[in-house]
Amino acid sequence: MAHTLTVNGRIHSVDVDDDTPLLWAIRDNLGLTGTKFGCGVAQCGACTVWIDGQPVRSCVTPVSAVEGKVTTIEALEGKEAAAVQAAWDSLDVPQCGYCQSGQVMSAVALLKENRKPSDRDIDLAMNGNICRCATYARIRTAIHAAARTLEG
Repeated sequence: MAHTLTVNGRIHSVDVDDDTPLLWAIRDNLGLTGTKFGCGVAQCGACTVWIDGQPVRSCVTPVSAVEGKVTTIEALEGKEAAAVQAAWDSLDVPQCGYCQSGQVMSAVALLKENRKPSDRDIDLAMNGNICRCATYARIRTAIHAAARTLEG
C-alpha cells in the first residue's frame, strides 16, 4: 500500500504494508541510514527520529500511524543541533557511535524545550537511549556544555 510521508522537508511515497515500521521505510525505501536499528522493541533509542519535533522510536511506529513531519539525523539543523554536535565532538562522546544518532536527536529535542536542564531533566529526556559503551557521564556533560553554549 502506498503511504505518503514528509521526511526532512520532502514528500515521499513509499509502497509498504501498513504495519511496516517507520524505521524500515526511512532506511530501506528512502535510503536514509543515519537512523539505526538496535533492538526493534523501542528500548534502546538508536532508531529515534522526530515527528513534529517530538522524539519517537521509529522501530515500533508503523508508517500508517505517521501523521506529521518526520525529521531524521540527516536533516538536524539549528543552533541547538550545532551546540550539541560541537559539545559531542569536543568531549569525545561517541565511542562506537552506533547509538549516537538517537542520543543526539533526544538531546537536541531536550534543549529545544529546556535551555537549562538539570541532571534529572537530562536523565528523564535521555531515558531509553542506551549506550553499550556507557558514555552516559560524557553525554550528560555534553548536554550541559551545549546548554551553556546556547546561553551565550
